[in-house]
Amino acid sequence: MFEQERISRRGFFKVSAAGAAALAAARAPFALAADTETEGKRVPRTGLQLYSIREDCGKDLAGTLAAVAKIGYKGVEFAGYHGRDAKTLRKMLDDLGLVCCGTHTDLETLTGDNLAKTVAFHKILGNKFLIVPGFGAKTKQDWLDKAKQFTEIAEKLRAQGMMTGYHNHSHEFKPIDGEVPWDLFFGNTPKDVIMQFDTGNAVGGGGDAVKYLKKYPGRAVTIHAKPWSKTDPKAVIGEDDLPWKEIFDICETTGNTEWYIVEYEVGGVPAIEAVDKCFQGMKKMGKA
Repeated sequence: MFEQERISRRGFFKVSAAGAAALAAARAPFALAADTETEGKRVPRTGLQLYSIREDCGKDLAGTLAAVAKIGYKGVEFAGYHGRDAKTLRKMLDDLGLVCCGTHTDLETLTGDNLAKTVAFHKILGNKFLIVPGFGAKTKQDWLDKAKQFTEIAEKLRAQGMMTGYHNHSHEFKPIDGEVPWDLFFGNTPKDVIMQFDTGNAVGGGGDAVKYLKKYPGRAVTIHAKPWSKTDPKAVIGEDDLPWKEIFDICETTGNTEWYIVEYEVGGVPAIEAVDKCFQGMKKMGKA
C-alpha cells in the first residue's frame, strides 16, 4: 500500500518555477509554533500532513484548512500547493491561526537554480522544514551518493535558517547487501538533516520504531505519527499496535522533536473524519 501511495504522491510536490520566481523578492518572517517544556521534556505541537486529506484540499482548500483548525491541529505540512502562491497560502494559515510545520518537496526543487526559488517561496510561507518524501535509490552506492547530496544541500540551507530532511516509506528498512538503507543514509549525513521517521511506514517495512528513534538522537525534528496494526488496517492512532508511549518518550527527550505530524492514508474511510479521530487519539495520550 505505502509504495503505491509514494509513487502517486510525487505529482503533488513540485513548486512552480514561474510562481516561485515571482515571489523571490518577497520576504516574511517564519511563523513557527513554539513547543513547551514539561518536567524536563520538550512537548511538540501536533500538525497534519495534508496528503491525508488531499482530495478535500483539491476541492476546497480554504474550507478544508478551516476544518483542520477546528479539529485542533496547530500546523499543517504541505504536499503540493493546489495552484496557490505562497502569499495566498500564508494568509489562509494566518487567518486560521495555523502555521506551516513543513512541506514535502521533490529533491529537484532543492538543487541547482531551483533552490533559491524554493527558499524564497518558503520564507514567505513561514516554513523552515523542506522534507524530501522519496527518491530513486537501489544500490548501496545510490544511498551514499544521496547522503552526500543532502549534506551539500543542508550546508546551503543553514544560512537561510532552513533544514532539509528525508521521509521514509517501507523499503528503507529492507537490507541491501547486508546494510539497511536508512543507516546508509543517516549514518552519512550531518545531524541537521532531519530524520522524518514515519512510524507506520517503518513498522510496516520491518523497521523497529523505538530502535531507530533511539539510534539517531536529535535527528527526529519532525516525525510522522501514522498508525499501524496487524489486525485492523483502518485503525486510527490510539487504536493501533504501535508503542506510542515509548515513541513519545524518545521524541520528547533525546529525539529533539518539534512536531508530531499526523498522517493517515487508508482508503475507504472519510478522510477528514479519520484525521479527526487520529487527533482525538493523540489528545487522549496528552499530545494534542
